[in-house]
Amino acid sequence: MLSFWSLMRAYWFSDKWKEAWSLTLVVAFLTALSSKAGVWFAEASGELINSIAYFHSSTNEAPLATLLGHAAFLVALVIFKDAGITGTKSFVSATLHRRWRGWLNGRFNDALLDANHTHFHAQHGADTAPDNIDQRVQESIKGMTGGAIGLAMGVMAVASSVFFVGQKLLETSTEVRGFEFLGEYGSVVFALVAVAAYVPVNTWIAVKLGGMLERLSIRMQKAEGSYRGELSTLLRRSFHVASARGEAVQRTMHERLYTEIDRTWSRLIWVNAGYGSFERIYNFVGARVVAYAPGLLPFVHNRIDLKGYITGAELVNSLISQCSWFIHVMPAIATLRANSRRVIDLARAIENVQKPVEFYRRTGDSDFRYTTQNPVFGLSVQNLRLNHQGHGSEPFLVCDRLGFRRGEWTFLKGESGCGKTSLIKALNGLWPYGGGTIAFPQGVTTFYAAQEVKLPPVTLKELVCLPQGPENHHDAAVAAALHKAGLGEFIEHLADEAKAGKSWDQLLSGGQKQKLVVARILLHKPGLLFLDEATGALDPESKIAFHQAIKDNCPGVTVISVMHEAVPPRSASGEEFYHSVLTIADGVATKEPLAPSLPAEITEILTQPSALAEGWLRIPRRLRAVTRNEGQARLPG
Repeated sequence: MLSFWSLMRAYWFSDKWKEAWSLTLVVAFLTALSSKAGVWFAEASGELINSIAYFHSSTNEAPLATLLGHAAFLVALVIFKDAGITGTKSFVSATLHRRWRGWLNGRFNDALLDANHTHFHAQHGADTAPDNIDQRVQESIKGMTGGAIGLAMGVMAVASSVFFVGQKLLETSTEVRGFEFLGEYGSVVFALVAVAAYVPVNTWIAVKLGGMLERLSIRMQKAEGSYRGELSTLLRRSFHVASARGEAVQRTMHERLYTEIDRTWSRLIWVNAGYGSFERIYNFVGARVVAYAPGLLPFVHNRIDLKGYITGAELVNSLISQCSWFIHVMPAIATLRANSRRVIDLARAIENVQKPVEFYRRTGDSDFRYTTQNPVFGLSVQNLRLNHQGHGSEPFLVCDRLGFRRGEWTFLKGESGCGKTSLIKALNGLWPYGGGTIAFPQGVTTFYAAQEVKLPPVTLKELVCLPQGPENHHDAAVAAALHKAGLGEFIEHLADEAKAGKSWDQLLSGGQKQKLVVARILLHKPGLLFLDEATGALDPESKIAFHQAIKDNCPGVTVISVMHEAVPPRSASGEEFYHSVLTIADGVATKEPLAPSLPAEITEILTQPSALAEGWLRIPRRLRAVTRNEGQARLPG
């Protein structure tokens, strides 16, 4: 779906081809029937006008009955054509629109949310990243599919109308005085020449105006998308804006974005108004001048009667109207082309990132290699370097060799901005630039817990079961995980998407959301756990409970954790959760065992000589506990 025509026909050659072609054939049949009904309408109009013209004729035995009969038939024909045929065609075409849009939406949804993390890569690493992906998937696809169906129905209407109307014009054609060499086809030749001379010239004008409308439509969509995106961002960070008193800055930003909408809208109004005037003049001249001109000579020279003249004029008017469809829908075609271009750009962006390494190499250095190894060796990293965008940029973080054995807990520390989160992202394949080899333990599941937790509008059970589905876990297991995480009060609401009229994202505090993450970890029991400031919203006691719950319920898990604290937390009994510390300083990451800390009671004894004699007998027993849990301990001095 990387070009206009391939995008247009994709649905009809997909696994839904039977559905697509069935609906299309029904629409085509109804369109042809509507064109034939247009011929019947022209004939009925001629009969009605003729009955009015000869109402007082002496040869008309029942003028009123004839007049009413023709009028009733014309009304019935209008009802059949507009309410029956047109209404049914509208329903079927709308169903085709719904099915086609649903299929396309599913394809893009699957493509964006694949295992390749396409939705992430499509927005990063290149200056050509598509803007407002949400708008493209929602509004552009909807507008494009609807516009394309309207375009196709118009083409079918033109073809069928030319066939049926042309056939009727040939049947009623007559000789024209002065053009006897044309024979009995004189009047039909006049009609076709009039249509051929009038429609193409005005179509050329419409195309030029349509090009302006297309460019302005694209600009308008971009401007609208940017403004809507900023409004959505404001609502997500509303508290932060309020607490920082940033309303004035935000208001200025909104005014700047809306100015672009207003400027583009103003130009659109002028072009649309001009196009509307052009179309109205075109319609009047076509219906009242061009349609009646070809039959005027035969009528004046008494080659045809009034009925034939009116019928012929209505037929030519119908032909002009159908052939002018391109002119009437040019604004819609401009919108269609604008929508299709935005959808195609998104499809190309998705295609470009199917091989992330090759994609990022276009805008920087990217040479990551992800492999697997025997679980005995845990997670290992070799020759890692992290860069920013741009070819030849210097790495801001390097690491020759790192190893994280099974069951090891590593505390990652360093100054703000040193690259801690970037390292975690790189280990998960989410950092674009740099290089190195990362070997994961084979068959081990991983879990990434970030500081900011966003909860989609689903049930509480689904939130706990993420990234798996709720059908994979029993309610009892989910309830147990919630209880161990400190959210037992919400167990009775597992099947609810909201509580007290608020979604879970609105209801739960930052700390409760991080406890919800603990429940996910306890439920899934990953073998490799990344904690990226995942306890930032918790108080000290809750942080200890966070770690203790993982320690007690996820045996053998390897943990790599980033926290704000200078030293990692310890359990309530004073035991260390972490075994090693990974320090980032001056752009270099180094890992070493975590130095064992002494209990506060022993530290007090050693630093206060007056208490040494009193506490001397307690030292050996406490030290034995320390050495048993943490390794060799050394006393100062």
